[in-house]
Amino acid sequence: MNRLRVLAAAPFALVLAVYLSLLATWYDRLPDPLATHFSGAGDRPDGFTGLGAYAVGSTVVLLAFGAGWVLWVRRFSLWGAWATAGFTGTLAPLLLRGNLDVADAAGADFPFTLVSLGTVAGALAALVGLGLTRLVPKDPAAGSADAPAADRIDLGTGEVAGWSRGVASPFLSLLAVAFIVAGLGALALTPWPSAPLGLLGPVIGVPGLALARIRVTVDRRGLTVVSSVLPRPRIRVPLSDITAAIARDINPVADFGGWGYRVRPHRTGLVLRGGEALVIRRPSGREFAVTVPDAGTAAALLNTLRERAASDHGPTGGPMGPAADDERI
Repeated sequence: MNRLRVLAAAPFALVLAVYLSLLATWYDRLPDPLATHFSGAGDRPDGFTGLGAYAVGSTVVLLAFGAGWVLWVRRFSLWGAWATAGFTGTLAPLLLRGNLDVADAAGADFPFTLVSLGTVAGALAALVGLGLTRLVPKDPAAGSADAPAADRIDLGTGEVAGWSRGVASPFLSLLAVAFIVAGLGALALTPWPSAPLGLLGPVIGVPGLALARIRVTVDRRGLTVVSSVLPRPRIRVPLSDITAAIARDINPVADFGGWGYRVRPHRTGLVLRGGEALVIRRPSGREFAVTVPDAGTAAALLNTLRERAASDHGPTGGPMGPAADDERI
């Protein structure tokens, strides 16, 4: 996983090095303010940004894109990190070049055809990232089917029980807010061809903020994980789709490649911190994990409720109907 993160960070490090070198070299040859927004034809600038503000804003945007990919990259999406770096790393220097040596930013030039050049550069970089995927080992399968099950909780006939805990990650909350702010800054400060990429900040940040504070509930319906901030996203797994539940310590980086909602071969997880996690196994053999305090009690109650439902309604159905994969986010 460390190798995957290094490979995801590499194109952004290269792009930043080249961009900052050009910015430093050309700084005295650039107008202030800088032309940063152009009409559809690309020959009439209609938006301007102070040179210093643009230098800071564009650097923050590149850093935010790089940090986002490093945190959330997966083996099969490494090409996306390289494509993003290739596209933004081509357009940013081209914008500077269009402003170079003009007495007035109104005379800057940025033909729309340069967007095509950025697209080609992004596609070529994506091929490089795809080729580098073979350097990242495939993720091992989830734990073996004979992993120990959690203890049961004794419930009397007709007795009902439920369990619920809240968990939050201040770090993920701050990171999500940073993405939102960086994205809005990109929309305001970057030139038109690449400005829409600033939407990626809110697209990543808003769901991230919703998942940074959650409530985990175990009851006769099964397992429910819902945001404490918004009614969605929501994950629900019925008892009929759980074959076993255990409590297990989770290492976010080693087990899932980072924090947040993670998808790995043979398992998914909502990882807000390291340590104790509730892990359920599905009939397909896949696992779902959520890091939460007192996971042992939750697992024991799930096992009890699952066995009670199976004995009351048979192996193929119950109050929730036939077994189905109901996990969604």
